[in-house]
Amino acid sequence: MPGEKGLFALVARVVLIFASSTLLAPTLAAGQEQVLHIFNGSDGANSFSGLVFDAAGNLYGTTQQGGNTGYGTVFKLTRRSNGTWAETVLHNFHGPDGLDPGGLAPSAALVFDRAGNLYGTTFSGGVHGAGVVFELSPGAGGKWTETVLHAFNNEVSGEGQPAAPLIFDKAGSLYGTTTGVPPGKGTVFKLSPNSNGTWTETVLHTFSGEDGAKPYGGLIFDAAGNLYGTTNVGGANKYFGNVFELTPGGGGEWKETVLHTFSSQNGDGAYPQAGLLLDAAGNLYGTTSFGGLPNCAFGCGIAFKLTPGPNGKWRETILYQFTGGADGAYPGAAFTPDASGNLYSTTASGGNPLCTVGCGVVFELAEGASGKWSETVLNAFDGYDGSDLWSDVILDGAGNLYGTTADGGNNGNGVVYEVTQ
Repeated sequence: MPGEKGLFALVARVVLIFASSTLLAPTLAAGQEQVLHIFNGSDGANSFSGLVFDAAGNLYGTTQQGGNTGYGTVFKLTRRSNGTWAETVLHNFHGPDGLDPGGLAPSAALVFDRAGNLYGTTFSGGVHGAGVVFELSPGAGGKWTETVLHAFNNEVSGEGQPAAPLIFDKAGSLYGTTTGVPPGKGTVFKLSPNSNGTWTETVLHTFSGEDGAKPYGGLIFDAAGNLYGTTNVGGANKYFGNVFELTPGGGGEWKETVLHTFSSQNGDGAYPQAGLLLDAAGNLYGTTSFGGLPNCAFGCGIAFKLTPGPNGKWRETILYQFTGGADGAYPGAAFTPDASGNLYSTTASGGNPLCTVGCGVVFELAEGASGKWSETVLNAFDGYDGSDLWSDVILDGAGNLYGTTADGGNNGNGVVYEVTQ
């Protein structure tokens, strides 16, 4: 059962129209890609999540489908002495909706706590059928045990269907977003641990549509404890999405401020699918999956920067507009920075023309001396090495990039890959 995010990816690939060959080609780097694992269905399929390292350098992630029941998995990849990687399925989710308290169809990346436990969300399932927040704890013999920390209930709070990764605060509470089971518009929530091992949920904000709706992306904190994120749709223009800030106040109340409303006009973006990146100067960086140049249906997507100004006003700068050709199209992932301030991410389509609409690329954005940003394509996927890149990439200490694809490989179930620079 594909989640809503999986259907979004399918629509994006169907509507892509390649850009004219007269457009300026991006820089192509001599990046080396290696497929670390090809999913075969029984061990997982269709990963929309990014990856996370443990202290030993092992990789962890989720698949939205596949496994021994078809409802998704949590997996681990361990590097062998010969440089290849071995996969272990840590957990299989079960279905159908409403019958399995453990949830199904995880769409987001995982996060570790200091004790080595993993935390994540499922888009659906749970006792109310609206998704769960879960914890996986390692035990003897390599066995991992799932504990459901919270089951979303759309009938009570208008929430449900979380698609974004979780984050911790300094006190050990978890924060995340839900896209909302229709007619719900989505929420921002907090889960706080109790002394008896249970967790208590607090809804920090419920979206109305006018202030945004359907937050697919994750949240980030600034140093003052404010939260930032995006909504995929809604806003003052009703359709194209927002960037928002949530500020904590007295009595546990949080105030929402819309920092930018996308317009899909004059090169601006539309429908942001991913979370944001905050730099040391307080600027925000992100992508929108549509808008920008009209070479693709609904636009090919943009990379943007938001700069805080006087009186709480934020100024948008469009860093790059995707053309839908060799440089990619439909960026649906957040940025990952390196120590030099270069930004790395992926596009779901475009790139190698061996695929009907392009299989997607891994790219780098770098700021030049004049302040202008340029794109370098580090790898253009051809289908056999993966396609449909909707997840973030992560960097290791040597500057190598790791990620997952939702499709491709020799059987169409997706892959885990590494790109070396």
